[in-house]
Amino acid sequence: MAEIQRRDLSDPEALKALAHPLRQRMLTRLQRRGPATSAILAAEFGEDRGATSYHLRCLARFGFIEVDADRSAGRRKFWRAVPLDLRLPGRPEDADAEVAAAELGRRWREQGERELAAFLTDEHAFGEFGDAALSSIGGTTLTAAELAAFTEEYVALLNRWRRVPEEAPEGARHITVIFHAFPTP
Repeated sequence: MAEIQRRDLSDPEALKALAHPLRQRMLTRLQRRGPATSAILAAEFGEDRGATSYHLRCLARFGFIEVDADRSAGRRKFWRAVPLDLRLPGRPEDADAEVAAAELGRRWREQGERELAAFLTDEHAFGEFGDAALSSIGGTTLTAAELAAFTEEYVALLNRWRRVPEEAPEGARHITVIFHAFPTP
């Protein structure tokens, strides 16, 4: 499995680059389905090839994706997601970073909520994957330091099971994992 590196997103420019809606969709696509060219992504998203190429270069400039040299030939570049544990800043000091982090966090939550709603609409349509899925709610009593440690253990567990699409065994599919751990209001 590819090594997953933690990346704390504090650079306002990197946050803004990642918060762009099309870039976010393209990165998600690369993470979930594997490498693609700008032409493939343009066709999938109904976008201009020049626009997808520009957005791919922007994601690459900030280290979110890279050229897949093994698949690329000549001017035909395949791009792949860099395996990252992306972390939004808790309380950014920079106002631009705060706005971009809030927007990015909102987009991530909305995407997860849409995917959960779509799954719950017809769980049985997913066959054995639907049977294996779990929704759980629980609670405990923790200090702030314990909550931080709990969160890191969760991320470590997720990263232990994470793999890039091209390394997945036959029959595997992308699984959305939504985690919320917060003080009960």
